[in-house]
Amino acid sequence: MINVVLADDHILVRDGIKALLEDQTGIMVIDEASNGKEALEVIAKNKPHVLIIDIRMPEMNGIEAVAEIKKQKIDIKTLMLSMHDSEEYVVKSIQAGADGYLLKGASKEEFLKAVTKVAAGGKYFTGDVSSIIMNNFVNGNATKFQKTKTKVKELPFKLTKREKQILSLVLELKNNKDIAEELSISKRTAEVHRFNLMKKLEAKNLQELTTKAKEYHLI
Repeated sequence: MINVVLADDHILVRDGIKALLEDQTGIMVIDEASNGKEALEVIAKNKPHVLIIDIRMPEMNGIEAVAEIKKQKIDIKTLMLSMHDSEEYVVKSIQAGADGYLLKGASKEEFLKAVTKVAAGGKYFTGDVSSIIMNNFVNGNATKFQKTKTKVKELPFKLTKREKQILSLVLELKNNKDIAEELSISKRTAEVHRFNLMKKLEAKNLQELTTKAKEYHLI
């Protein structure tokens, strides 16, 4: 059983998430909080497995609460919940030590997947977060988000959001069938996206694709 604590200053939001999660076998919402300060108190009392916490809240926001959790070395996984997919919020959340970042508009399936994966010790960042941010921070490399004088080679093309997702999965050595299941698309669609991605990056194989991705700071 995955024990969860919800922290959001809107009761309706908490009620909606609670109903969604408790409809799933194996997940139980054991307590709630309306701000980061309350969340810390609730965690100390209940010792849940996962904290799902909103970013913008009164008294203490979600990012501050997660940073305090990491500072105190509390054994709990944290999943940030937000209306915003801006780079600033994502960067600050991961710097604070969050294990995942999910948008409030996510589907039920993605929500459950995120909670389950984070509870198991993995990382989960919604597909709307760019692969550049995801790959750099998951691998512990935040230097690209610091202001430096290093000039990054610009892409001579644009990757669609779906192509960024495909790239991330391909570099995880996923085949077309796995990619199709991960993104809930057909195998044929996955093949087309993969072909277009390889064509844009002028890569003939996985090794060349990896090299190009590194060259353009896509990983």
